[in-house]
Amino acid sequence: MTSADAKLRIRELTDLIDYHNRQYYQLASPEISDYDFDMLLDELINLEKRFPDLADPLSPTQRVGGEITKEFETFTHIRPMLSLGNTYSQAELADWDNRVVKQLGYRPIYVCELKYDGLAISLHYENGKLVRAVTRGDGVRGDDVTNNVKTIKSVPLRLNGDFPESFEIRGEVILPHSAFNALNNQREIDGDAPFANPRNAAAGSIKLQDSAEVAHRGLDCMLYFVLGEGLDYDNHYDSLAAARSWGFKVPMYTIKAHSLADIYEFIDFWDIERNNLPFDIDGVVIKVNKYSEQEKLGFTAKSPRWAISYKFKAERVSTTLLDIVYQVGRTGAITPVAVLEPVQLAGTTVKRASLHNADVIAQLDVRIGDQVYVEKGGEIIPKIVGVDIDSRKEDSKPIEFISNCPECGTMLVREQGEAAWYCPAEDTCPPQIKGKLEHFISRKAMNIDSLGEGKTEALYEHGMVNNVADFYDLKPEQLLNIVKVYDDGIKRREVRFRDKTISNLLTSIEESKKVPFERVLFALGIRFVGETTAKKIASHFKSIEALASATRDQLITVDEVGDRIADSVVAWFSKAEHKEIIERLKSAGLTFEIGQATERKGNELQDKKFVVSGTFDFNGKPVARSVVQDFITSYGGIMVSSVSSKTNYIVAGDNMGPEKEKKAMSLGVSIISLTELLEMTNCDSI
Repeated sequence: MTSADAKLRIRELTDLIDYHNRQYYQLASPEISDYDFDMLLDELINLEKRFPDLADPLSPTQRVGGEITKEFETFTHIRPMLSLGNTYSQAELADWDNRVVKQLGYRPIYVCELKYDGLAISLHYENGKLVRAVTRGDGVRGDDVTNNVKTIKSVPLRLNGDFPESFEIRGEVILPHSAFNALNNQREIDGDAPFANPRNAAAGSIKLQDSAEVAHRGLDCMLYFVLGEGLDYDNHYDSLAAARSWGFKVPMYTIKAHSLADIYEFIDFWDIERNNLPFDIDGVVIKVNKYSEQEKLGFTAKSPRWAISYKFKAERVSTTLLDIVYQVGRTGAITPVAVLEPVQLAGTTVKRASLHNADVIAQLDVRIGDQVYVEKGGEIIPKIVGVDIDSRKEDSKPIEFISNCPECGTMLVREQGEAAWYCPAEDTCPPQIKGKLEHFISRKAMNIDSLGEGKTEALYEHGMVNNVADFYDLKPEQLLNIVKVYDDGIKRREVRFRDKTISNLLTSIEESKKVPFERVLFALGIRFVGETTAKKIASHFKSIEALASATRDQLITVDEVGDRIADSVVAWFSKAEHKEIIERLKSAGLTFEIGQATERKGNELQDKKFVVSGTFDFNGKPVARSVVQDFITSYGGIMVSSVSSKTNYIVAGDNMGPEKEKKAMSLGVSIISLTELLEMTNCDSI
């Protein structure tokens, strides 16, 4: 295939994929199967690899992410992103309507929309192409998260139709319930704390540094406000219809309202119907429709006078607390769970609610047999928020938190400053063992994708794996015809190892030996050592031998490693059984050292901690931030991601982040230029 042929085919595939993306994500009307879509995407990926000079930054292939963002640049909004005033009653809404009518001299046509519970975002388009995506931030400046937003499939990278040359459209990045549940399930397997609600998960996801990870989160984006000079529409409602035709996901839940009665009817309908939506809303937004009327009404210092939000009250029900059971997590943390008389709440039947820890039980003074109040509100996970003391039985007794592990009987411990009680028997307590095995094989760790929770549990219960090193001793003949049956009285399912299953499993185990050191370290499941911390520790010590012999004081010198993490690491490597596991894993061929660091040129910056911020040039030529960072490490400096009291210098270029500058000044951290950095190393160029 010639370059000309490839260029034509890439254009055809791009248009075709963009079309089917829109049919699926904007219009919910797919025309081809997932398989056929994947085949088109694979063809485009392969063509772009063969002809890299033809690859487009806005290609559909960019939606898989892959770029790492060391820090987000800030961007000043062309028009401030103000927040809306809130109302919680029809009387307050009527007062707002009276103020609008008084100022205009008549009641305008309103537009009613849903209030999506996510992260506010501003998208900027030039000549029909996405050029920038910015968070609300403080309303004046936000973070440029363009690379991450490109991975959201409902956000068009190119537009269709008769769109303005330059404009901005605002909306909300959300996480649908299905994606939220899948994300939290995986976090629990990985031993991470689950997100409390989709809003927090969406906000956390859009600020991840790895756009490839953002692409896996399943984010969505609802758009609801078009801004720009010279728009062809004089009102909000028609501009939304136009934006929909350009390719944006503008929800169809919007109506025009000619009276307060229309608004109340819309509110009452969605106060109930919100329970059937696949995503969270927390209210309704009412806006004056015509732009000329919006301009006349103007703004307060914090919000527009022509728009207001009506917030739904969190739904609350009362039910009976039947019992409290205690669950043991992968790290040994004991979580009390309330067993409830089944009750309907926000469209689902609630049978259980988290009580979090012993302190929460004591604060609520909740007792078996109590009538308790349960809410969801913005939380997906139900929680007990109060007790009906007046209906309490006279013979009720305060809850005494358990003192021994409910699974293995070991005496529980509670470290100073922590809310949770723990079972310290991490190597013998069954739920902890199974949790560590499941964490070890998870995608972010060893990624042994032919194993899942069911198969891992089957191997554990058949005595095949009792610690993570046992995975690498498995033999085909051991696995053949292992069966585990799950039967909860409603559904029966079976896990069975057959020839193909065994072959795939052993292949995945063999492939896992290529996983880099930082992920192997994370996979070991050392308490408090999450994915990011594992990367920093691995980068600092370079090998498992150096880490295993590190002292507490040496560990604390690592960026973002404090006393708690350092103590946990030292304690983990002090155990003989853990040393044995490491030796077995090394014998199996796992990676326990990191690649060579940047070539050392000198020691002038030895052990000094640096933050690099802004854009740089030297002798009129741009210099990438990564080049500055590599220069620092080549002279013994240490790169850190955020400003703290331990930071020695900020190397500042143009457009340095204002928050970093403010924090540096408050902490007395030296801010130097690129020229001053070169002078420190006696260098003439970078």
